[in-house]
Amino acid sequence: MTLLHDPDLTVAPPRLTGIDHLEWWVGNARTFAGFLCSAFGFAPVAYAGPETGRTDRVSYLLQQGSVRFMVSGALHPDSPIADHVRRHGDGIRDIAFLVDDVDASYEAALQRGGTGLRPPAHDTDDHGTIRHAAIATYGDTVHTLLDRSRYDGPFAPQFETTDLTAPVGPAVGIAALDHVVGNVELGALDRWVHFYEQVFGFGQMVHFDDAQISTEYSALMSTVVWSQGVSVDETAIVMPLNEPAEGRKKSQIEEYLDFYGAPGVQHIALRTDDIVTAVRALRARGVRFMDVPDTYYAEARERMAGVELPWDALEELSILVDRDHGGHLLQIFTETVTDRPTVFFEIIEREGATGFGEGNFKALFEAIERQQARRGNL
Repeated sequence: MTLLHDPDLTVAPPRLTGIDHLEWWVGNARTFAGFLCSAFGFAPVAYAGPETGRTDRVSYLLQQGSVRFMVSGALHPDSPIADHVRRHGDGIRDIAFLVDDVDASYEAALQRGGTGLRPPAHDTDDHGTIRHAAIATYGDTVHTLLDRSRYDGPFAPQFETTDLTAPVGPAVGIAALDHVVGNVELGALDRWVHFYEQVFGFGQMVHFDDAQISTEYSALMSTVVWSQGVSVDETAIVMPLNEPAEGRKKSQIEEYLDFYGAPGVQHIALRTDDIVTAVRALRARGVRFMDVPDTYYAEARERMAGVELPWDALEELSILVDRDHGGHLLQIFTETVTDRPTVFFEIIEREGATGFGEGNFKALFEAIERQQARRGNL
């Protein structure tokens, strides 16, 4: 996908008011939705399928805090969902943005250089109307532009409140979506940063080069783009973009691109107000996390001197810590949750920090490399 040669940047960018939901396209929606409920504590909220008048796919809407996942699966082998899964495996198809005016937002995105995938349309039932359109982004990922201000149903037309119940387990306490990370191919990072700046009016929050994100064997570069004018604690859309850098061996980004077969969403960061409780609950539910060496914590205690933290619990649970000018954060990363080694989750607690754990990059990437080595992909 390329931008228009002569975009009209005098047109104001679309006004985005947050992320409404992420849509997964998977091989078995019922099973994957059940996994997210049982392992991560999401609750089933709504369902669409043949029983509700939707004949081409099934979708389960899950929610925890303000995070909403729609998990969709194909009903027929010639479905675009089935083709997407064949080429990429299970993954995120749609990062849906909330807007006040779909038609104006879609037209602005096109005039500023975006590529339209689905022109504005509406879906209506007894609960009201939803207006939507879609813009292409990296790989086969899309951004739906969504206005649900005139709808008061369970989620959207053809969705009904589900009678499924959440599996029993300790409460996890996920509060919000913190950021969504995309991987792009070598040499494409600047182009996609420019895409978000130009089409959506995003700004650059921070850039990390390969000297900052590297190990003995591999490296990557990353730029964080975000919707400006709001704080990272509120409705900001925060989207780090990664590309591989030259290294002695294959980087995690290259492994992702090899197995996903295209650029796409690599990980989803879920914010909690109590990471110790959250990680204890997730481990009790069977979630597997990447481990860090015991030596990490001696160095971390020195780096975090003056910050009061539950060090014994952090070390027991392999939770990472970092600080910046605004405060500190705690974070941990799951193993990949898909058959192909592509998508994983981050759990993060922010105590004033607005960064992304720069002090943990080396420990994290070495942990990822250990997993790559076990798979024979380093």
